[in-house]
Amino acid sequence: MDIDSSHKQDTHIQTTTRETSSGSPDSLWRKFSKFSTMAWETYRMKPASYWILLFLSSGAMLLAFPASSLLSRLYYANGGKSKWIISWVAVAGWPLTALFLVPIYFLTNTQPTALTFKLTLSYIFLGFLSAADNLMFSWAYAYLPASTASLLASSSLVFSALFGYFIVKNKLNSSTINAIVIITAAMVIIALDSESDRYSYISNKQYIMGFIWDILGSALHGLIFALSELVFVKLLGRRSYHVVLEQQVMVSLFAFIFTTIGVIVNNDFQGMKSEAKSFKHGETAYCMVLIWGAITFQLGVLGGTAVLFLASTVLAGVLNAVRVPLTSIAAVILFNDPMSGFKILSLIITFWGFASYIYGHSSLSKGSM
Repeated sequence: MDIDSSHKQDTHIQTTTRETSSGSPDSLWRKFSKFSTMAWETYRMKPASYWILLFLSSGAMLLAFPASSLLSRLYYANGGKSKWIISWVAVAGWPLTALFLVPIYFLTNTQPTALTFKLTLSYIFLGFLSAADNLMFSWAYAYLPASTASLLASSSLVFSALFGYFIVKNKLNSSTINAIVIITAAMVIIALDSESDRYSYISNKQYIMGFIWDILGSALHGLIFALSELVFVKLLGRRSYHVVLEQQVMVSLFAFIFTTIGVIVNNDFQGMKSEAKSFKHGETAYCMVLIWGAITFQLGVLGGTAVLFLASTVLAGVLNAVRVPLTSIAAVILFNDPMSGFKILSLIITFWGFASYIYGHSSLSKGSM
């Protein structure tokens, strides 16, 4: 090899090294420019109305779901006792979702999906599971700080992935498995640090019950998610926005019926009047907590449904990950929830687990394209 060729080869190696150096300002600027161009092109591909709706839907997820969780905790903190009432509130706002269906039918010129025998049975079964799920979470919020309950409820992602794998045959990759292990570890950390965030008026037995019901509720939530997806695959065969809303309305309706029966059998409707009188800040505050609890829960459902349809499950996962720390931070500010170092560590690990799951889900989506 002559000197000139050797010099050219060295120059080429040096140039390649400079180009592949991740710490180079030029390289970082090129990546930023490429990302900006892709973002702008993506923005131009959709009309302004799409982005406005996506923004509102994302905001509903980030605000309404945490608000609903905090209102549940506020009910118990201010003197509420009934587990059935707070689970009834979660589905009492189902007509709000139904109201959105009427204009969608006219605007899209579509007809309601025909209710077959199998589809009706599936809605009844999912409604029963949803009623049981809400009752489990109401027990959790009765005995746990809102920040702890929110962190534990994030384990529903683990159960969604596992049930999705066994029931719907969804794929699992290393990132998803990693997320399952990480989030499980975060739950163990909370369990080991239980003494630091237990309210003084909550016994150790009640705290353990709240912990167990929260985990069981998260598991059931994951099962409901997988079964709902199975209904779309086996019975509906399509996933349009109005079909998703129809399923949500029907499941919530049957959950409302089952929960109402439970409230009546438990004589909790009769007890609401006396409960309102003894409620901190009075009867008006009691009514407002229940009304806004019903509204915020349904707004969260509507927002989540819209995000899933407009964007992807990945974005819904991102927003779901973000609302966990939002709920925990809001609970610390509003309710003075104890926030130990272990709970902060659990929060960080949970966020890391969500990020791993989102990355793995994104990889699976790209692989199937």
